[in-house]
Amino acid sequence: MVNLRDLMHCMRVIRNLVIFCALSGLITGLRAAQDKHVEQASPVPTPGAQLYKKNCAVCHGNDGKGNGAPPASSPFTGSPPDLTTLAQRHDGKFPAAYVADMLRNGVKMRDHGPAEMPVWGIIFKSMPKSDEMQVKLKITNLTNYLKSIQTK
Repeated sequence: MVNLRDLMHCMRVIRNLVIFCALSGLITGLRAAQDKHVEQASPVPTPGAQLYKKNCAVCHGNDGKGNGAPPASSPFTGSPPDLTTLAQRHDGKFPAAYVADMLRNGVKMRDHGPAEMPVWGIIFKSMPKSDEMQVKLKITNLTNYLKSIQTK
C-alpha cells in the first residue's frame, strides 16, 4: 500500500523536475535567440582601407591624392580633391566630423546638376544585411582611414 506522504513527495519531485526542464528550455532558447541577434547585428566590420579601395580609389586614386578619374559614364565632373591634405586645408587638424558628414550626406548639389560625390550613407544603407549601425561603422572606418593617410 502506498503511503499518502510518499505519494505527495513523489508528486512534488515530478512537479519540480517539470518546472526545471521548462525553465532550462526557456533559458536555452533565449540565449540562442540573443546569440543569433548579436551575430546578425554585428558582423565583422569592413576595414577603412578596404572600403576606400573599393569605393573611393577610382576617383581619388589609390594614394588618395586625387589622381584617379571618375568612370566614363559618371555624371560627376571636375577633378577629385586630394584627400591626403584634408588636415592641412583645415588648419592642421583633421576634420573628422566634416568628412563623416560628406561621406554620409554627400556634398551640396549644384543648381540643376548632380552632386560631385556619391552619397555613401544611402549607398551603404542599401547594401544587403546593412542597417544604420553598419552604415555608421563603415563611415567611421572610412573616416579613420582617411585620417591615417594625411600628409605630415
